[in-house]
Amino acid sequence: MVYHSSFVDDEGINRACGCPLLPLKSHIKGPAPVSDQDRTDIVDEAITFFRANVFFRNFDIKSPADKLLIYLTFYINVALKKLEGCRTLAEGTKAIINLGLENVPVPGESGFPFPGLFPLPQSHKEAVVLRWTGCLDFNCKK
Repeated sequence: MVYHSSFVDDEGINRACGCPLLPLKSHIKGPAPVSDQDRTDIVDEAITFFRANVFFRNFDIKSPADKLLIYLTFYINVALKKLEGCRTLAEGTKAIINLGLENVPVPGESGFPFPGLFPLPQSHKEAVVLRWTGCLDFNCKK
């Protein structure tokens, strides 16, 4: 069974390239709102649902948060591949930090893994917001 995001009510949620800037449990200030530490955020959902959702080729998108869940599932997979060759905690930590520092492509740029999933940015500012919100990067999840 495919698991969908519980963040279906996106009323009042800002977006960048159609990607909802959902609340995140983070101490880093950014365009995404801060969530309470005791509440589940979209990153928690992606981690929880990863094992089940990674086996499905098709995913019926029911909300904009599902698009973000798809992207985060991909990102978790990339992170796990970076950790494959790491033998120590220090090596693994360094690999994940370096992954977080990489320049993340946004829709319309070469290297963006899901062309057509998110609309193209309407301005340079929208692309910058999407790139650095934590929306397409786990770097703010501390």
